[in-house]
Amino acid sequence: MKSDLEIARSASPEPIDQIAWKLGISANELIGYGPSKAKITWEAVRERMSKPQGALILVTSVNPTPFGEGKTVTTIGLTQALNRIGKRATCVIREPSMGPVFGIKGGAAGGGHSQVLPMEDINLHFTGDLHAVTAAHNLLSAMVDNHLKHGNEQQLDPTRIIWPRVVDHNDRALRNIAIGLGGPANGLVREDRFDITAASEVMAILVLASDYKDLRSRLGNIVVGQRVNGTPVKAEDIGAAGAMSLLLREAFLPNLVQTLEGDPAFIHGGPFANIAHGNSSIIADKIALGAADFVVTEAGFGSDMGAEKFMHIKAATSQKSPDCVVMNVTVRSMKLHGGAFGERGGIRPSKEDLEKENVEAVQIGASSNLDRHIRNMKNFGLPVVVSINRFGSDTEAELEVLSQSAQASGADAVCLTEVHGKGGDGGKDLAQRVVAACQDFIADGRPFTPLFMPETPIVDKALKIATRIYQADGINISQRAHRQLKQFESWGYGNLAVCMAKSQYSFSHDPALLGAPSGFEVPIREFRLCAGAGFVVAILGEMMTMPGLPKVPAAMNMDMDDDGNLTGVFG
Repeated sequence: MKSDLEIARSASPEPIDQIAWKLGISANELIGYGPSKAKITWEAVRERMSKPQGALILVTSVNPTPFGEGKTVTTIGLTQALNRIGKRATCVIREPSMGPVFGIKGGAAGGGHSQVLPMEDINLHFTGDLHAVTAAHNLLSAMVDNHLKHGNEQQLDPTRIIWPRVVDHNDRALRNIAIGLGGPANGLVREDRFDITAASEVMAILVLASDYKDLRSRLGNIVVGQRVNGTPVKAEDIGAAGAMSLLLREAFLPNLVQTLEGDPAFIHGGPFANIAHGNSSIIADKIALGAADFVVTEAGFGSDMGAEKFMHIKAATSQKSPDCVVMNVTVRSMKLHGGAFGERGGIRPSKEDLEKENVEAVQIGASSNLDRHIRNMKNFGLPVVVSINRFGSDTEAELEVLSQSAQASGADAVCLTEVHGKGGDGGKDLAQRVVAACQDFIADGRPFTPLFMPETPIVDKALKIATRIYQADGINISQRAHRQLKQFESWGYGNLAVCMAKSQYSFSHDPALLGAPSGFEVPIREFRLCAGAGFVVAILGEMMTMPGLPKVPAAMNMDMDDDGNLTGVFG
């Protein structure tokens, strides 16, 4: 089979105005970025958001492994399959960050015959949205330090500033830094840090805001630190929010591209699910739901990460919950969680070991890890369709035991999916099962049941997530985190949503605990306030909000030839 890049380059994309027309969006409602990508004008977005809304399908997954489970491939392939069976469908996915692109993961535009185009543009800069978020965030950072230098009218305590800086790359050397060195002309000397742009509160605001007014208001409500008297200082107080909104004016508009099979696809926003809430934008969902009968979106990493945050952060904000959950799983991921490669995952196995039949390990992994993911999603009152992303090395015995385990765990339907190799045709069974699940759910009028109400206190929310989703015995809040939380509560932020920042590889905070661990406490090291976004981030264990590069970054194998063609990128 050709590489992802070869497949993408052999495609013949349709003009973007023809793609838009499939959703009833006219050419004069587009802001073009070349022939193959465009933003949708605000007038068009606003009009579609008021139209009857279609069914929303959330694609999630088991805990990820180093092998890749193909969640984005399934999301795009399902969209293509829905269109192949005669449904009007589109997908909404997140924009890739250059951190993973040049780090370990590589591209994030799907793969095989289930990709979005133009793949190279999407993975590199795209329409500049992440750069706009970076610029808006760092403008506020610069204005905070400028405020300190020129009189500090707000009496901001330099030792109590909580607003960091960001960059859209993995760079562990920036996790803890000193700024203002070189004398008084360079500002006040103080400690600071960089996060990756995907973890920025500005990114969270971009994807959670409902309109320009809400965007502007949320930016103004960002808390950058506290005064010497202990009261909070906001972006509005130092006059930064208006200029920040200007930098985000066009980035706020959803991006329209297409799948390999010429189906419309929206890409907007890029928060990670392990250190942010991991879902695409609300306005992209809403314009898609107003223009299509079925909208497929994905939540980052496993269901204990992005999907949980969809239910408690995104759905609570948008007032739109999923009508069906698709649980993506692979035989190889269940082998890992079943101990085939060591109790703690071990080193990455050889190709031969990875592909060697191991029915017992698949059974153990499915009855622990997959079982918990399915039951967690069912507890929200939603139908769950399990999609087994089939690989060529999977044996019939392994597939059969995986399917039986999924059914025993309460899945509403289980099917094999081959969208990587066959595109939409390889996902028709999945599409039909998903349509039936959505229709039954809507007809039954079953309620969506989150674990807690929005007004529940922060500690109680964190405890519920830890004990109900992770199956932990409880939470252990550090003294530092306890002091931070008491401060936030005194400012009136005691009932915000909770965004858990933890390892994506395990239900616990420890990436080495595979399967479905129990008998542990969740350590909350730190709380970070994101008042504009409407949540607090709970940092669990050793989690970092600035990733580092691996020993051999993907960037080392990337280059450009004499004609400007990219080489060695994205598969």
